[in-house]
Order: sequence, then structure tokens, then C-alpha cells
Amino acid sequence: MASNLYSTADDQQEISLLDEGLLLQKSAFVNDPYLSAQTRIDDLVKLKAVILEHQEALVQALSKDFGCRSVDDSKMGDLMPTIMGINYAIKHIKKWMKPSKRHVGVLFQPAKAFVMYQPLGVVGIITPWNYPLFLSIGPLTTALAAGNRAMIKMSEFTPATNDVIKNMLGSIFTNDKVAVINGGPDVAAHFSSQPFDHLIFTGSTRVGKIVMAAAAKNLTPVTLELGGKSPTIIDDKIDIKDAVSRFILGKTLNAGQTCVAPDYILCPSGRVDELKQALSMQFCKMYPSVANNSDYGAIINDAQLQRLSQWLSDAKAKGAILTPLGNDSEQVCLEAGKIPLTLVNNVNDDMLLMQEEIFGPLLPIVSYNNLAEAITYVNERPRPLALYLCSHDSKIQQTVLERTHAGGVCLNDAAMHVAQDDMPFGGIGPSGMGHYHGHEGFLTFSKAKSVFKKGKINTASNAFPPYGKLIHKLIYKFFLK
Repeated sequence: MASNLYSTADDQQEISLLDEGLLLQKSAFVNDPYLSAQTRIDDLVKLKAVILEHQEALVQALSKDFGCRSVDDSKMGDLMPTIMGINYAIKHIKKWMKPSKRHVGVLFQPAKAFVMYQPLGVVGIITPWNYPLFLSIGPLTTALAAGNRAMIKMSEFTPATNDVIKNMLGSIFTNDKVAVINGGPDVAAHFSSQPFDHLIFTGSTRVGKIVMAAAAKNLTPVTLELGGKSPTIIDDKIDIKDAVSRFILGKTLNAGQTCVAPDYILCPSGRVDELKQALSMQFCKMYPSVANNSDYGAIINDAQLQRLSQWLSDAKAKGAILTPLGNDSEQVCLEAGKIPLTLVNNVNDDMLLMQEEIFGPLLPIVSYNNLAEAITYVNERPRPLALYLCSHDSKIQQTVLERTHAGGVCLNDAAMHVAQDDMPFGGIGPSGMGHYHGHEGFLTFSKAKSVFKKGKINTASNAFPPYGKLIHKLIYKFFLK
């Protein structure tokens, strides 16, 4: 499993590359501040081609960084959404770039008004370790679609993947267009303090606050893609096996190391045992074994493995019932760097796994007596990045949609809203701010510049001083009401 492989000397070298690269990109942007649609499309066509060319290298590097990562998890979680996002942007760039016509009031005629979408300049992208391809190239795609240049800070925990991505991007872009920065936490701190024209960070809420504070010193606008405890509500009418089939992949993909993974389940109080049995049966069908199964991913590193193990011990000591799923022993799984999906019921707020985002294959089950109680439980806690509802009752669906807040929602599915190219993705409050997918991503990385255009006829001169003329009285009579 990966650890931080970057020395102090490595970090200093990366900081120098960052400082030089930022100056280079800012200068290049000044010299060419508005790239044509065709140039942007060409950039994305090259980007798509180089990713497809390096599929095998990327999959192997991801598995090396994680210790074991399913080829299919990498294809579904990293490669596919990345390529789909590029395809969508290529198809829509020309439409997105068209100026948006706006209304001009009678008083200001004859004139035209429109909004022009202008590139911001240099976008900084801070990437986490859990989906290092999708969460670096995804923001890069919309940044390039908007005509920007970009610098990407990769996670210190994915060195093998970082090398592939750096070499891959270096083969198609010069450093004054796209640059990849590696290194440890010191480099990340320096990166977030630079005067980018926009900074996007994906990671924990705790670090997000630090990044935002650093960016504020330069008045750098930020997009924060954080996380939080995303709930799954099961209604009292749905077939439990059906409900389980809707959210289990979202929880087991990448061994639960996903910002939009279901964090805990709200289950009708009389159906908890039924839920546990259905989860066990479905998990064993998907993963007959865990430790030696290449379909089931490892925890990224020893620190994360120890954290999750400690949270389970803490929950057990405070009265929780732990139910590890699958047929392998706990020790065999731990030796392989893995934790099977582990159900945790009889939970309370004193337990560590109920206080912070789990980010792993632990699944607390919270029982509720009625839907209003479940909604209250969600609303009494920080607003999550995602909320999932397993229900085929349209009235229940509408009630949950209207009475809860979340960055995004899936009805009878989990996590798949992230892969929808034509929908914004982003958090709310503690789970983040702003969006960067699809058209919303283009808008995030563009300045919507208002343009008011007058022709040869200048009616404004009629309202010049001295005031008190008939024209002024007429203006006030018709427009000041």
C-alpha cells in the first residue's frame, strides 16, 4: 500500500516548479486570453486520445497505489466518467461559448446587451487520492473547455498514478498550458496559497477550511468538493432486497472510499434484521471472498486502515453490534489490507464513525419509527454531499426532496448522479460549494462578462444636465413607478 514517497528535497523541487509554472501560465494567458472553440476542442480531443492510449498503465498504477484495486472499479470510477465528461464537453463547447442575449429596457434603446463567457486565466486543481484520474482530469476538462490554463496538484498517496498522469499530460501539453505538481502536504499548502484565478479542491471538510482560508488571502475564488455523511433512507414499503440492490454498489465501489458513498442507512425499526440478512446475501454474491479477490479493493494505506479499525473498536466498546460480511476472517482481510463491508447497528452519536465521514466499507444502520423522524435525523446534522432514497412511492419521494438539503440526490440509486454529464455536481455548506461538471463547470471557470453596446445614435445625451427639463419629468413619470 502506498505511503508518502516524497522527500523534503522533492517537495522543494516541486515548489520551485509550481512557482515557475504559475508565472509561465499567467504570462501565456495574457498573450492569448481567448482561445477559439476549435482550439479548445482540439485540446480535449488530444486529452481523450492520450487517456485511452494509457488505459492499461493507469489501471496498473491505480492498483499499485491502493495495494489492490479492481480493474473494473478503476474503469467505472475513474476512466469512464472522465472520458464521458470529455465527450460531453467536446460536443457542447461551441454552444456554451455563444454570447447570451439579454433584454434592454425601452429607456436605453437603441442598444444591445449580452453576456460574454470569458476564460478566468489559470485554474488550480487540488486532487484527492481516492479517484486520482477522474478528480484531476474532470476539473481539467471543464477548465480547458472554458479556455483556461491549469495546474494540478496530485495527492502524495498515489505516486504511481501521478507519474502516469504527469507523463501522459506532458506528452500533449506544454507547461504553459497544463502542469502537474507532485509532492507532500507542504507543497499542497504552498499550492493553495498561490494567486490562481480559481482554485478547486476535492477532499475533506477539515482540509477544505484550510484551503479556503489560504485562498482568501489572494481573494482567489474557490470551488470546494468536500463530503460528509451521506444518508440512505429506506422507506417502509419497498422490498428490502430491491433496496439493497439500489445502494450496495455505491458503497462497495473502491471499498467505500468514495465521497458520495452511502455513509449510513436509515432503516424502518422493524426491518433491521431483514436488511442485514439481505445485505449479507447480496455482498456474498458479489464478493464470495474478500482477501484474495481482485474485484474487492484494498484500503489505500496503513494509516487509513488503522483509522477504520480503530473506529470499529470504538463503536464496539460503546455498545455497537458489528457484523462483518463475507466468508473471510478479519485477520486474513487485514493482512491483505482490506476490510469487508461491516454492518454496524445499535449506534449512537458518541461513536467516532457517527461523527465524521467514514470513507471506507463500514455501514452504520440507524433505525427510525416514521418518515418524519428519519427526515428530522438528517436535518439535525450537517448538510451532506448526497442523499439517497429507496422508495417507489412518489409522495414519499417528493416529501424527502422538499424537506431535506443535500448537494445531490439519487432516487433508487446511489452515487450515479455524479456520472450524469448534464447535471451540476457539488456540495452545500459543510459538504462544499460550487459546481464543476458539464455546463456548470464551464460557467464556474468562466467570467460571465456583461456587455452593453450602443450604436451611432446616442439617446443618453437627451438626459444631460441641466436637470428639470421636460425629458427628465417624462423619464421620472414613466419609469420611476
